[in-house]
Amino acid sequence: MAVQLDPQLMEILACPCPEHAPLKPGTATDPLADYLTCTSCGRSFPVRDGIPVLLLDEAVEPTAG
Repeated sequence: MAVQLDPQLMEILACPCPEHAPLKPGTATDPLADYLTCTSCGRSFPVRDGIPVLLLDEAVEPTAG
């Protein structure tokens, strides 16, 4: 299931990394995953029960490639 968040919320959400880059729905390998992915650092943050968990400790690191 793809992440379904309010478009206005998506405009203000940002990655907690130092760049504070915008987030996009899904992951690099699965655009329908329940994650938000940073457009700068590539970390993916889970969305649980419709709530983005924007904690660096919960993030999935990008795979090298």
